[in-house]
Amino acid sequence: MRLLFLGDILGRTGREAVIKEMPRLKGELAADFVVVNGENAAAGFGITDKIAKSLYEVGVDAITTGNHVWDQRELMGSIDSDPRLLRPANFPVGTPGKGTRTFQLADGRRIVVINVMCRLFMDPLDDPFACLDRELAGRQLGGNVAAVLVDVHGEATSEKMAIGHYLDGRASLVVGTHSHVPTADAQILNKGTAYLTDAGMCGDYDSVIGMQKEAAIHRFVRKTPGERLTPAEGEATICGVFVETDDATGLAKRVAPVRIGGRLQPAWPA
Repeated sequence: MRLLFLGDILGRTGREAVIKEMPRLKGELAADFVVVNGENAAAGFGITDKIAKSLYEVGVDAITTGNHVWDQRELMGSIDSDPRLLRPANFPVGTPGKGTRTFQLADGRRIVVINVMCRLFMDPLDDPFACLDRELAGRQLGGNVAAVLVDVHGEATSEKMAIGHYLDGRASLVVGTHSHVPTADAQILNKGTAYLTDAGMCGDYDSVIGMQKEAAIHRFVRKTPGERLTPAEGEATICGVFVETDDATGLAKRVAPVRIGGRLQPAWPA
């Protein structure tokens, strides 16, 4: 199976870049399944039903989120009706939405997508390690599911790496989101799981993690809140990761970063 995952979509610039390039990305990579993190798609804060629909229309198969999932309050009343939109699975019992979804491709292969949120320097949600054990119970990679993709939304690289090794051999891809900065450690772990600490963002990198520089710098220099942060609106770089799995085992055969457009050095699977 050929999987494409794109990091946090940041505001209008990021959305428009992903919508424009998705047909080419999906076609040239022959991607069987595409997941994007959309938690910053609505002006940097949350996602709306309308935005989610626009992403599905160009070929996105599933959308993950993170700590900004409820910034657009309307989503609390509608997320249960969208089977392709996930929130972190380790929210407390009773929270709207689901953090794990199973999708079936046209050829019958099944892929499980899991979204969890870390706890270091983040909201104190339930234990993501125990949550992942529960979500993977009864789902056998290379058995009753062809692939497992896990979006680990977190601040600390150490926690994301620990989760990657914890799931080694049980997931096809473990990829981090949230920092909006792509890391250079795409690799296949010892037991066959593809791993990347952070996919980066789909947004303008002439910014402070996607937000206009002046207001962000002011907050650090003055230590006062200042004006509301707003997304930078220059040309976006699309950042993500591509993985090809072995259909017999569900484990990764290759992993490679994807970066196109904007300011960052391009990267494309060989």
